[in-house]
Amino acid sequence: MKKLAPFLITTVLMFGAAACGDTATTRSSTEAPANTQEVVETPTPEATQAAKEDAQSELRRRQLNADIRAREQRNNVTGGDTDRAAGDLASQVRSKLEANIPNGLLTVEAAETGAVTVSGTVTNEQQLAKIEPLAKEIKGVKNVVVKATVAKQ
Repeated sequence: MKKLAPFLITTVLMFGAAACGDTATTRSSTEAPANTQEVVETPTPEATQAAKEDAQSELRRRQLNADIRAREQRNNVTGGDTDRAAGDLASQVRSKLEANIPNGLLTVEAAETGAVTVSGTVTNEQQLAKIEPLAKEIKGVKNVVVKATVAKQ
């Protein structure tokens, strides 16, 4: 056993050293773009359409709703109270609306007080009526102001 321990330690150290010898896979500072807002490549119309269809698919809506449920469960388990950061609240409301109102072009603003303002356009009156109840399903939302309108077709 006294000879086995040093052998194992030496083996681990050798593998660690070999792993550290691999070259980096990230760009060096000279290769990185100077402007982080710079778009390197414009997406093709086909790629844009595919992304839009993916964002509006039933599968995507189910994933968003599952994410929202998981967040709520996590908050309940960890004792997360109803006072949430405005950014978290806006993000959760935005996800909920995106999942349940397809083709809606909505923006969400939230305040620390739990007040949420939803602006933008939806395709019909039924979607417009769903905004407030959906937003109130999110824990921490106390008041919803709907400034959205039905888009003219």
